[in-house]
Amino acid sequence: MRQWPSLVAGLVAGLVLGVVEAGVVVGPVRPVVMVTLTIVAGLAMGVIWGWRRWPAALIAGASVPLRHLMNRLLGLPDNTQPNTFDAVMMMGLFSLAVSAAGYCAGVLMRQAVSDGDV
Repeated sequence: MRQWPSLVAGLVAGLVLGVVEAGVVVGPVRPVVMVTLTIVAGLAMGVIWGWRRWPAALIAGASVPLRHLMNRLLGLPDNTQPNTFDAVMMMGLFSLAVSAAGYCAGVLMRQAVSDGDV
């Protein structure tokens, strides 16, 4: 049960990423900004929790592609080009890889500054 705070943090980070990517706050956002924010979210989780809380980073990384998938399934307009299931799946795989890379970098940073007890 000690993992709940990290899972909630991953969900909250994912919701923030989804809202920013949807353009609700500042309008359309470039993909490079979303990649940077996803890396930073994963990095922060890795620095805070170490290796054992990796599902939180994957939850955060999966939020944006899941939003696009839901738009596609519900027939809502979406800004993915091309607007196909293949494109959404490729975006999902890329987003998970970016989140995992940020998480691993965060854990390595944590290990570099700790005394080896991570």
